[in-house]
Amino acid sequence: MQNINDAAQDAPASAEASPDVMDAVTGLRPDDPVYGIRHGREKVAVAMQKNYDVFFDPQSRGLGLAERLLVALYASVLSRSAPLRAHYEQALNALDVEDGIRRAVLDDAPGSLADGRLRVILEFTRKLIVKPVEGDAAAIRQLEAAGLAMPDIVTLAQLVAFLSYQIRVAAGLIAMKELASQ
Repeated sequence: MQNINDAAQDAPASAEASPDVMDAVTGLRPDDPVYGIRHGREKVAVAMQKNYDVFFDPQSRGLGLAERLLVALYASVLSRSAPLRAHYEQALNALDVEDGIRRAVLDDAPGSLADGRLRVILEFTRKLIVKPVEGDAAAIRQLEAAGLAMPDIVTLAQLVAFLSYQIRVAAGLIAMKELASQ
């Protein structure tokens, strides 16, 4: 996987970019005053999208795309972020993910999963989202015991940190839109 810190610097803001996920999930359009605020420092908006693109690149090695999307969906469920939950559910629709796995994530029941690797990944996600102090050495040893290599553990932790940021930005932008519409 590409170094996350380098991802935002790979291409200038004027380069052809992916559709902006944050604008899409929050319903921001160029004629919206909140859009202008968010894009006031365009390089920040571009960097956020580029990080998203790196984390959800189907060609990345290590954690599979389905695993990464399930982590994102679970973080959205735990954080009660309906727009991001819908986004990640839609992204998972393109993949062959068993209904039972999807249901366990949506119902906050990773303990019911037969796949031990995925169960441990989701339990680690819960720790970092709900009570980050529990993402300690013991939690890392559980990931290693489930077969994750250290680079994958680092990627997972970075992904959850990004998702936490993404969830909070989405909540803030939606709140700003609601205030602006009053």
